[in-house]
Amino acid sequence: MISAFRARSRTQQVLMCLVGAALVVLVALEGLNAPYLPMAAATAASGVLCLSALVVPKHLFARQVALATAVSCALTVLETQLPHRPENTPGLVELCALLLLITRAVRRHPLRKAVVWAAGPALAAVLLPLRIAERDQHVVTLISLIAVVAVPFMVVLGWCLRLWDTLRERERAAVRQAQRLEHARELHDFVAHHVTAIVTRTKAARFAAAAGHSQSPEDLDRMLAQIERAGSQAMTSMRAMVSDLRDTTAPAATRPAGDLGGLRDLTQEFSAAGPPAALTLDPRLVDRRLPPEITTTVHRVVQEALTNVRKHAAGADRVEVRVEVRPGAPDRLEVSVTDDGRGGTPTAREKTDGSGYGLIGLTERVEELGGRITAAPQDGAGWRVLAVLPLDPEPSAG
Repeated sequence: MISAFRARSRTQQVLMCLVGAALVVLVALEGLNAPYLPMAAATAASGVLCLSALVVPKHLFARQVALATAVSCALTVLETQLPHRPENTPGLVELCALLLLITRAVRRHPLRKAVVWAAGPALAAVLLPLRIAERDQHVVTLISLIAVVAVPFMVVLGWCLRLWDTLRERERAAVRQAQRLEHARELHDFVAHHVTAIVTRTKAARFAAAAGHSQSPEDLDRMLAQIERAGSQAMTSMRAMVSDLRDTTAPAATRPAGDLGGLRDLTQEFSAAGPPAALTLDPRLVDRRLPPEITTTVHRVVQEALTNVRKHAAGADRVEVRVEVRPGAPDRLEVSVTDDGRGGTPTAREKTDGSGYGLIGLTERVEELGGRITAAPQDGAGWRVLAVLPLDPEPSAG
């Protein structure tokens, strides 16, 4: 409760303090209805104990409820034995606090404990009208209303709030799970491409050294420069992702801004250390402003497919990347990455980084936009990754 209070704004804290002070004053004023000063003090103390039980931390709730209800019931029993009792109110603030204690017990605690801890405030609330001097039909009616209407209503209210808390927690858990999946996809998409390039170039250097091929200083410098550039790109991507995680109100700096111009840099970077990659971009898409989620997904599909070519397509001499409006379907965008490599079984090609997370992430991205993606071998040799996306996506529900 204290942490929740501190988490609120200064204005809310002031308002809560004013409300608390007003309730304490009301309890004191109701206590003045008692004909004896000691009873007035006892009435005020009982009301304050009931109010405090509403705001104590969870681990102190049981003890505070037991103390408050015990004092309230004892005071009620004692006042029934006095010749003079309050004329007009038994303590309405205390009554409301007791009823709210029932709701808190049902909402915040396990069922068995809730039954035990709600029983005391319920009994104290039912007995509270007996403090009034005139025990006529109105008092009997008030006791009946409290027992038959007010107490069950507070139990139902507590149960409804309990269900609402459960639903909210499940919703938060679902949001956290979705965020974890999104971060996993982003981490794979941002970093795996560059790290794979580093690993591939390092293996090439070790293979050349193991085969006894002497390399000129210029060749070594060029190869090390490529490794350095890939490492720098990986670090840039990691920093962009960390920045995105720190500030969720702004998109990551590496996300496309609505055009597909970055694909050319992607294919040129791939061609610098692997088989040449030819990019064919539909002229109708060059100057067309596409939704950011479409350009992001297109980049991820091409990036992941090129990464898999580098890892699995042994002996590939050519890679073709095509991004175009789907023939016969002007509202669909088609992305294909084709290679003529010989290596990679269907099982190996379908998996990325040994676990299939790349293809899973791409499938989730594409299907979320209402598209589909396939990865299959071509007739003869090679592999083709094909994604079909709507040009004007409607995000799936949920």
